[in-house]
Amino acid sequence: MSEIPKMMNAMVLEGHGGLDKLVWHEDWPVPVPEKSEVLIRVTACGLNNTDVNTRSGWYSKTVDEATTGGAYEKVADEDPTWGGAPITFPRIQGADVVGNVVACGPDADTALIGKRVMTDNWLRDWDDPLNRDKSGYFGSECDGGFAQYTTIDYRNVALVDSDLSDAELATFSCSYSTAEGMLSRANAGPGDRVLVTGASGGVGSALLQLAKRRGAMVIALASEAKHVQVQALGADVVLPRNPPDLKSALNRTASKDTVTVIADIVGGKYFPTLIDVLARGGRYTCSGAIAGPVVELDLRTLYLRDLTFTGSTVIPPHIFSDLVGYIEKDEIRPVLTATYPLNDLHQAQQAFIDKKHTGNIVVLP
Repeated sequence: MSEIPKMMNAMVLEGHGGLDKLVWHEDWPVPVPEKSEVLIRVTACGLNNTDVNTRSGWYSKTVDEATTGGAYEKVADEDPTWGGAPITFPRIQGADVVGNVVACGPDADTALIGKRVMTDNWLRDWDDPLNRDKSGYFGSECDGGFAQYTTIDYRNVALVDSDLSDAELATFSCSYSTAEGMLSRANAGPGDRVLVTGASGGVGSALLQLAKRRGAMVIALASEAKHVQVQALGADVVLPRNPPDLKSALNRTASKDTVTVIADIVGGKYFPTLIDVLARGGRYTCSGAIAGPVVELDLRTLYLRDLTFTGSTVIPPHIFSDLVGYIEKDEIRPVLTATYPLNDLHQAQQAFIDKKHTGNIVVLP
């Protein structure tokens, strides 16, 4: 194994704002693994909405606009991140790391050295792992993978027995664990009709595959330019992103004008139309609001139709290990649309924001 350098290349976030806040460094210190951590030589790192939203400060309750990735003038200092608390700068973002373990802290599992791993991005108190109040996120509450090296607790990595490339593996952790967490909260399964919004994106394409894996019928909403690709992922029905008469579109294409589960990552002005097609006793689950976080809800619809609403962010630990199993059994597949060199992260993140792609974008250090 080659000697570990003292310095590395890293893309460093220096504050909330636009893409200019991501600054390239070629002399950033290589981190040293602490007590229970491993040092990973990063070979690929996926892009996610959390990176964009944290950089721009979109999570602040003072922001009520759609996710654009631009700087927001009214970001509040006290709640600019997913957890509603400030983070410290400089910060290396990037959560979906794949790479090789090259060193261990004194209490980490030395058997991992030399092995290819992927990361579970939820940072936990491993003496109290189900406590959401003690949770953090890799690349947010600590430095992540937009660098040549990163450290993480050894219990947050997994070996994956798969022939997939490093870049393909780097598409899974955030998007697919988010999707599986949503479907688990909604208890989706055989007999369900699951409506997926934003079905061409990273989480959306994961929701589609994972809902099919659970035996559900899937109706996908996506821009028409992406329908062929979404259909190829296994959607039973693909509809335009915002059909003006959703009930009629469902009745015409899926033989029924209601669904039993909505898995939503879009929100925005279309939200009431979505809720209107939930069958009595239906379940709505949400882990995003890229079209806008503030929505209109008639509470009579919620209680008179016996609907269940669930938010999904911090997921139980088994979701990640389940996901690794799905990968190893080829029950899900990566949707890798593009790779960029890490020093082209500005271009990669702009492509991610523009959302002209289907699936996931990955950077390579």
